[in-house]
Amino acid sequence: MIFHIKKKWTLKKPSRTVCIGVIILLMAAGLGITKYGSFFKQKTAAVPQAVEVRAMRIAAKDTPVDYEFVGKVVSKNEISIMSKISGNIINKMVKGGDIVYQGQPLFQIDDKQYQSKINAAKGTLSKDKATLQNTQRDLARYRALAQIQGVSQQTVDSYEAQAEEEQATVDSDQASLDEAQQDEQDTLILSPVDGKIDVNDLSVGQYITAGSSTLATVSSLDPIWVQYSISENEYIRLSQEGQASLPKNFKNNLKLILSDGSEYPLRGQIDAIDKGISTTTGTLTIKAVFDNPQHFLIPGMFAKIVAAGEVRKNALLVPQQSVKDLLDNSFVYVITADNTIEARKVTLGPKVGNMVIIDDGVKDGEAVVVDDVDKVKDGAAVAPTFVTADQFSST
Repeated sequence: MIFHIKKKWTLKKPSRTVCIGVIILLMAAGLGITKYGSFFKQKTAAVPQAVEVRAMRIAAKDTPVDYEFVGKVVSKNEISIMSKISGNIINKMVKGGDIVYQGQPLFQIDDKQYQSKINAAKGTLSKDKATLQNTQRDLARYRALAQIQGVSQQTVDSYEAQAEEEQATVDSDQASLDEAQQDEQDTLILSPVDGKIDVNDLSVGQYITAGSSTLATVSSLDPIWVQYSISENEYIRLSQEGQASLPKNFKNNLKLILSDGSEYPLRGQIDAIDKGISTTTGTLTIKAVFDNPQHFLIPGMFAKIVAAGEVRKNALLVPQQSVKDLLDNSFVYVITADNTIEARKVTLGPKVGNMVIIDDGVKDGEAVVVDDVDKVKDGAAVAPTFVTADQFSST
């Protein structure tokens, strides 16, 4: 008989020492993985992504400077029309806003009373002339009698005095008639100048008082003024260039840019300069005159005067939008050799088109960020794409 004996296998329970070792080993491995992950993250964060920007390298060049000033179109002659006589308006020949010409009838005032005055003055004058003529005939006869001693010289002298007195009366009557006729003529109100009449005119039937009622205002249109102001510092700088006077190139060949950006086709010149700097605004008021044959420019329009100034030697220009203003300071973002940003405080000069001259703060050959300046900050890494000033101006 064959017996099969099955052997029972049993696992031995691991010792306490082995268990502690395994746990320590696992903890060490986990700590190592954690440290490696943290190190990897630190390495990744230490390399920030560069910001793509457009940049322009500054190049010094001689640059003519144009001065720009905001101006307002004003009439060279703006005349308030007032009547010399009193009466009711019986006819109005124009409407507000019409173009009128010198000597054109505008209003008719009732002239009945002035016609009556003329007739009365004529009657008085005729009567006094007849009296004078009678006295003059008597005087002639008495002079003839005095020569043959028919009357005394005293009588002659008396008639001569009477004739002189009556002549003065006739002269006074003539003056009264002339005045009455002038008053009658003044009932027809004529335009004193070529121009445009305002809409605030009076109505037919309204009574006007001599010397106090304004019938209308006529504004001359050709030529016309554009009034603007320059600062005291600008006046000083320009006067130094022009040897104590504004230079000729600043006074003549002025361009006028209208509010829609278009350029007025005719050039102007300075016509009047105020006597001094305003104590209120600290500016000097200037009036430039422009021909206006089509009456296109009308009072009240705003426009920009562009005047030629000096030539800046070796000027450093940057686009205006590359300048960031913060409080009272201006900054540009300069790109360093390692393509990082350096915020640079600058002193601005005059504008030239869409560029601005930097008087202090940057150097020839340095590169500046030309747009999206709000996306970068001091010390940031950038990936610049360079453009020229001409490329930037055209974009």
